[in-house]
Amino acid sequence: MNTELLERTQSQDATDEDSDRDRDRELSREVVFEMLSNQRRRYVVDYLLAREGLAELRDLSRTVAARENDKRPEAVTAEERRRAYNALQQVHLPKMDDAGLVEYDADRSTLAATDDLEELQVYLEVVPGNEIPWSQYYVLLGLLCGSVTVAAWAGTPPFGSLPGLAIAAGASLLVTVSGVAHVYHNREMRLGGGDRPPSA
Repeated sequence: MNTELLERTQSQDATDEDSDRDRDRELSREVVFEMLSNQRRRYVVDYLLAREGLAELRDLSRTVAARENDKRPEAVTAEERRRAYNALQQVHLPKMDDAGLVEYDADRSTLAATDDLEELQVYLEVVPGNEIPWSQYYVLLGLLCGSVTVAAWAGTPPFGSLPGLAIAAGASLLVTVSGVAHVYHNREMRLGGGDRPPSA
């Protein structure tokens, strides 16, 4: 009886540990989404992923101000840089430091990427404005190709008069062009890999 109780307790402890691990994973995912939800923080991520070693807050703030105002860094005004500098120093960098994404030294005004930040080099599905997610696009593409195939099989004009080879070639071309566009889009959206970070 005692053995059975002990086994039940150990099983419950293992379940609790698994639950805690899942909760920690969920929390870290929430942190990632919170960090990337702000454009200035995305600029910081992009800036640091494109560099190695320490970065200076002065240079970062100039780059952020340039991106926010769609200017070259040397064209940024003192006021634009000051606004970016203050926001980064007082809000964004301490928050990113607390999350373990950057090592921020407020006394020296320097920062560096951590291993956790480097793990953010993933493809993010960014859907600006009137675009649809790629997953939905491929579902719609599959439905379109399937509908054309069924229409051709049923003899519905004008698809009934198309040869099967033409339909297969058209579907293949659509999928190939879509795949190439998706690869290009992902390269553009990769943090640290483009001229400008993704915006949402």
